[in-house]
Amino acid sequence: MNFVRIGSKLLSRNKIMLALDKILELRVQGYSQLEVAKMCGIDRSFISRLETLGEVKRGNRVAVAGFPIQNTKELRQMLTELGVEYVLLLTEAERWRFFADKDGAEVFNELMRILADLRDYDVVIFFGSDMRNSVIESVLGDKAVTVSIGESPITEDVYLNPEYVRQLVETVRNKEVGREGR
Repeated sequence: MNFVRIGSKLLSRNKIMLALDKILELRVQGYSQLEVAKMCGIDRSFISRLETLGEVKRGNRVAVAGFPIQNTKELRQMLTELGVEYVLLLTEAERWRFFADKDGAEVFNELMRILADLRDYDVVIFFGSDMRNSVIESVLGDKAVTVSIGESPITEDVYLNPEYVRQLVETVRNKEVGREGR
């Protein structure tokens, strides 16, 4: 155990860390600050201050997806630096490989998992053909911000301007945005 002495008190760092982990885990599970405070025998304001102390970013949780994108590596790196938590950008070749190794049931299950993941985000920016964008808008509703990169079918990778993508992410993260369009 790792101990710290403050005046006449001997404190256990491990005990403090276990208590903090419990508080955070309960909050992640969806309990309110007040409920967690009662469960742990502490003031609600302590939990609020704790969350403020550890806050990295505030604003909409953003996911970015799209295909077929030419500069996926560059965009993934930039989006990671921006703190985007979910990025699914595929080239045309990656998109076809995704389907090549799976049977119909596996493809369906994987697509359902991806859509379920995307629904967890406040905003989903999607870059795709006009047809794919319509599907995404139908499934995700107002969470979807779609950008058309061409008419369906798109058979070649499309270059996305990284600065445009950066500005779009920053805009939707900090504002309520409906459908973006082209």
